[in-house]
Amino acid sequence: MKLEIILFAIYKERAKASSIYIELMTGSTVGQLVSEIRNEYPELAAPETEIVVAVNSEYAEYDLQLNPNDEICLIPPVSGG
Repeated sequence: MKLEIILFAIYKERAKASSIYIELMTGSTVGQLVSEIRNEYPELAAPETEIVVAVNSEYAEYDLQLNPNDEICLIPPVSGG
């Protein structure tokens, strides 16, 4: 299945695009998606940086199974003070 991943802030800047597309097998999980993003777009996040994913406007665990029509967003790292 081909998934569109919407990017914000630093991810959008690094990818030079507002979204990217990833091809995964049907039944793949958020964790598998993150692995594929790291393989195809290593510039998005350092290996030690956790990539936070939202699916259908909810933070997603890495074991969540994805569906073709899911709205998927990468949530950029946030720091505060």
